[in-house]
Amino acid sequence: MAPHEFKEIGMVQSMTAFARRETQGDWGTLICELRSVNHRYLDISFRMPEELRATEGAVRERLQAKLGRGKVECALRYQAPSTASVGVEVDHAQVQALLEACEQVEGLMGASTQFNALDVLRWPGVVREASRDLAPLQKAATALVGETLKDFAAARQAEGERLTVLIRQRAEVVTEQVLRVRARRQDLVAGLRDKYRARLADLGVEADPGRLEQELAIAAQRLDVDEELDRLDSHLAELASVLGRDEPIGRRLDFLMQEFNREANTLGSKSSDIETTQAAMELKVLIEQMREQIQNIE
Repeated sequence: MAPHEFKEIGMVQSMTAFARRETQGDWGTLICELRSVNHRYLDISFRMPEELRATEGAVRERLQAKLGRGKVECALRYQAPSTASVGVEVDHAQVQALLEACEQVEGLMGASTQFNALDVLRWPGVVREASRDLAPLQKAATALVGETLKDFAAARQAEGERLTVLIRQRAEVVTEQVLRVRARRQDLVAGLRDKYRARLADLGVEADPGRLEQELAIAAQRLDVDEELDRLDSHLAELASVLGRDEPIGRRLDFLMQEFNREANTLGSKSSDIETTQAAMELKVLIEQMREQIQNIE
């Protein structure tokens, strides 16, 4: 395999994705939405009603086990069944206290105050909603998050594969530019020899073959970029290797792009011809395009 030949695409995950699921039961309707954007670390936030707040810990554990990086929002919405009858409970102690208070007021007023049962029931705290068993609802919510997370992970992987294809396409062009600059080096040395001979001829000076070769060697050494080209080849091989891994690779790729950019800058600073300068500029554009895609990789 050539140093920068790409393997099969690994399980590259994008940090940008969205998934939505809905489920229904005797307890009503549940909707789960998961969305994420790129972030340096894993940052999970929740939006859910109080009935489901007890599930936050379990849901967080599930998300942390599956996701490595990204700003993730988990939204759970709950709608109770509209046809369901809501039970009520009467606080007997509150009613008794209210009746005793009424007797005291009547004694102070010296006259009987007439009121009925509805007046008592309207008093704050006398009637409260019957307590519900939230366990089935919370269990269904946790299960729904798990199913949504499967779709979410699949969406992140699909987007990751698309990003990987874009990065590889640009890496292939980087390879072409490196090969072009490497082939150009031999022509540059030959061009320098002809340039020196032509200048000496214009001055009417006969060239000393030994001195000419010495000056050519000094000039070639000053313009030598073989080390930069070798490092670019090495970075391309590392890029191919990393993209084939089944693990979070975003941070490693981001660091690798910094190394790519360093060599491209050095190549441009050593350039002595327009073609090499153009190649260095093209490399910097390609590296920046890869870096932009890598910002979304987990």
